[in-house]
Amino acid sequence: MEILNLEGTEDTPKIILDKKNGIFEISGRSLPEDSAEFYRPVLEWIAKYSAEPNPSTEFVFKLEYFNTASSKLILDVLSALEDIKGMKINWYFHEDDEDMEEAGQEFSELVEIPFDFRTY
Repeated sequence: MEILNLEGTEDTPKIILDKKNGIFEISGRSLPEDSAEFYRPVLEWIAKYSAEPNPSTEFVFKLEYFNTASSKLILDVLSALEDIKGMKINWYFHEDDEDMEEAGQEFSELVEIPFDFRTY
């Protein structure tokens, strides 16, 4: 399966989806011009991955900031991950960033995936 590797910019997160090496991460800032367009390849990759997932998958979210449009797409990503057996979310946030911690808590209540909250 192809690796999806998008370099992060000031407005878009770094995304690495690598089945072979078990790396699944979205990190940085997410405020792209067109969130739906930006996240489309991610959702397509997850759809392919869900057909033949690894026995267990730890998906890392290490976001510093995201806008409202991105939050909907992040929820779409989480919803797409929901059907994958052995899925776990590692939600990272800065120690003093209560907003990002709360956002993770809210997402965790909307999907049926175990979340692990970690500070960095």
